[in-house]
Amino acid sequence: MSSPILISLDAMGGDHGPSVVAPGVRDYRKRHGGEGVRFILHGDETAIRAEMAKCGLTDDVCIVRHTDKVVAMDEKPAQAMRRGKGSSLWNAIEAVKSGEAGAVVSAGNTGALMAISKLLLRMSAPGLERPAIVASWPTPKGVTAVLDVGANIESDAAQLVEFAIMGEAFMTAVHGVARPTIGILNVGSEDMKGHEEVREAARLLREGGFGLDYFGFVEGTDIAKGTVDVVVTDGFTGNIALKTAEGVAKFIAGLMKEALTSSVTSKLGALLAMPALRRMSQKIDPNANNGGPLLGLNGIVVKSHGGATSAGFGAAIRVAVELARSDYMEKVGANLQRLTTLLEDPIVSSAEEPVGESIQ
Repeated sequence: MSSPILISLDAMGGDHGPSVVAPGVRDYRKRHGGEGVRFILHGDETAIRAEMAKCGLTDDVCIVRHTDKVVAMDEKPAQAMRRGKGSSLWNAIEAVKSGEAGAVVSAGNTGALMAISKLLLRMSAPGLERPAIVASWPTPKGVTAVLDVGANIESDAAQLVEFAIMGEAFMTAVHGVARPTIGILNVGSEDMKGHEEVREAARLLREGGFGLDYFGFVEGTDIAKGTVDVVVTDGFTGNIALKTAEGVAKFIAGLMKEALTSSVTSKLGALLAMPALRRMSQKIDPNANNGGPLLGLNGIVVKSHGGATSAGFGAAIRVAVELARSDYMEKVGANLQRLTTLLEDPIVSSAEEPVGESIQ
């Protein structure tokens, strides 16, 4: 049996606050069982207890920590750090810092969550300026972890290797992949393609002795194919890729809806195809893969979509529980130490380094 664990929840974060957080706890327990998992809900006690009562959640499942202070969804990170102490978001993260909770989940302000998490928990690697945000990208094979998708605009070779280390451990802990394959997002799969940082990161992954299953360079089309389990890139490129995919998905969904409602015959066809359409919708539903950890912190922090449903928030809780129960932190720590040693005493590659860049 797994060891008992406490998950800290920012009950006031997101678009809906306790009206989604409490049902999210119920949904998690319904889908995954509640054995050995309890929750600390931070926020307005009256509002939280009202939602707990609706969901049949009792004090043996949820501990309520009252605060009437909330970080607004549009509050700037600098303001949140100055004025956020004592808020539901701050207190939820503080529970992880103190060791009381194994992980924290919030649907609140992303910038504030990142800034306060970094302030309270600190970074686990000296080279990382900010936590890396990981997205679980649906593919025909399941999901692919893509990181970073927005936190670190520029990343050097060492940071890209750190992303690979963290992404590999994430895929094992949360998605159960025993030996995840890793690729670096590039403008082509050939070794001579890309800028110096991605080529150096590739060399470090090949020769660094990290024990990772490095596949090589991958292109944008490989993400949705599921060519590798982990795709590594800088936050600028990753965020554009993610937003582009979301936009294309909405565009195609709109075209399908228009086509399936354009005539009586089309509507009849849509009715016959409804079971298959529902399965497809569930596969690409953002709520099904909700929960993006902020990797690289000295503690487990999971960001939920601000507009997530109760099922979506429950999915984010699952990510937090799986990470907290795994050896993720120890595994990452060992490989990051290996990287630090490697950078202090670099490997001299016998292979001739390619010169220049090429984009085709």
